[in-house]
Amino acid sequence: MSTATSGDSDVIRSLVPVRMDRLPWSAFHWRMIIALGITWILDGVEIGLASAIGDVLRHKETLHLDAQIIGLSGLLYLAGEVIGALYFGRQADKVGRRKLFIVTLALYLIANGLTALSFSTWFFLATRFVAGMGIGGEYAAIHSAIDELTPARYRGRVDIAIAGTYWAGAMVAAGAQILLLNPELLPIDFGWRISLLLGPAIGMAIWPLRKYIPESPRWQMTHGFAKEAEATVDKIEADIRAKGVELTPVDPAHAVIMRRKEYVSYGRLLGLLFGTYIKRTILSLGLMITQSFLYNAIFFTYTLILADFYKVAKPSVYIFPFALGNLLGPLLIGRFFDTVGRRKMISLTYCTSAVLLAVSGWLFYKGALTAQTQVLLWCVIFFIASAAASSAYLTVSEIYPVEIRAQAISVVFAIAQSFGATAPFIFGTIIADAVQPVWWTRIVISRTPMAIAYIGSAVIMFGGGLIAWFLGVDAEQKSLEDVAPPLAATETPHVTPDPNEITQS
Repeated sequence: MSTATSGDSDVIRSLVPVRMDRLPWSAFHWRMIIALGITWILDGVEIGLASAIGDVLRHKETLHLDAQIIGLSGLLYLAGEVIGALYFGRQADKVGRRKLFIVTLALYLIANGLTALSFSTWFFLATRFVAGMGIGGEYAAIHSAIDELTPARYRGRVDIAIAGTYWAGAMVAAGAQILLLNPELLPIDFGWRISLLLGPAIGMAIWPLRKYIPESPRWQMTHGFAKEAEATVDKIEADIRAKGVELTPVDPAHAVIMRRKEYVSYGRLLGLLFGTYIKRTILSLGLMITQSFLYNAIFFTYTLILADFYKVAKPSVYIFPFALGNLLGPLLIGRFFDTVGRRKMISLTYCTSAVLLAVSGWLFYKGALTAQTQVLLWCVIFFIASAAASSAYLTVSEIYPVEIRAQAISVVFAIAQSFGATAPFIFGTIIADAVQPVWWTRIVISRTPMAIAYIGSAVIMFGGGLIAWFLGVDAEQKSLEDVAPPLAATETPHVTPDPNEITQS
């Protein structure tokens, strides 16, 4: 089975997409999702520990930072993610997925290792920014690679499950801070430094696996490396056959026909995103902005609500059930995005979580909740909302042509982060106004503003569900080339084969 090239050197007939999509799930795919999916766990660890070490860094025995500098460090990390996504996303489309997901992981590992050695404020801030660049660049490169290497019938559940593993990282961070940030166990200026090495330790453990993940053959196919793309698929198929799996020949009529390699300038990229694919861009931004606002609003003020409104002494303990609900949602619901369908499931998860959040806001206003029932409600809401949020990343990574996929992810991610970053400030201000210090304690003046904020967030999330219903793309079990033909393609016959074409011995 081979990729055929016509006599005209400018015309390529490629069977790479159909060959990749008819593959059964294999050890290769497991290695791929473990090696690339680790990015989300690392970000969960980073955000969780960054929040935890903030108070520690105010001590004279550490860096002696003030609250403003600690807030600035968080802002710089998020800014680094945006800059990294935009820069490395461009490079991932230009020079390949594999080079970038190796470079960005290395950048993150080095920057975080240096952060642990911080000796001054400026050094700490600079290394946090660079670490953010590494993680932001990872998002664009790894989601492109994952979608292009995963068979069409598994793509939805795989992408959604991987995005959900962010919460596994959050759980690791919550557990680590109990030990590493306890001054009774470790010196105060030592524990926070060790905690910052936790992410790099996980990254280093995965590093060897990334060396064995090949370049995306779909990227090779559309960037003038037809023979290399064929060789990549040959190697994957050979490894699968070596396990006793029999692969039947594909139909040559399913070949994608392309005339030439496409160069996409920044001007043309913007023209494609906000012209040719404007409906898809509105869909992508709608899903990403609404989920980003909801998550940033709730997660970054989660402990404040428990401490100020419910008088919980150690609110960080409740991070574990909240994170567990967020982790299980994508794992258990994800497969339905491949079976029931993208548009239906995205709309359903967005709107259902929005309605439940509005109900919780009303119950909060009435004072009908305890700390335990509030957390239980949040667990149920975000069990569903986590799958919804993960589906936003899936949508962005599969509805644009391969030549601009990573850049589209990065642009949408950058815009969404900019909007989502306002949520913690808005909710924090509302909490500050609603809860006032009186002597040694804090008194709740009114629950109304917070309840309105919850219901307002629910309305925003519900809006994301409506956008998905009216503009959603039914991409389930379809080849990426069917969902978004390559820019260089002149003909894209249906390339997703019947799963019954594959037999196993």
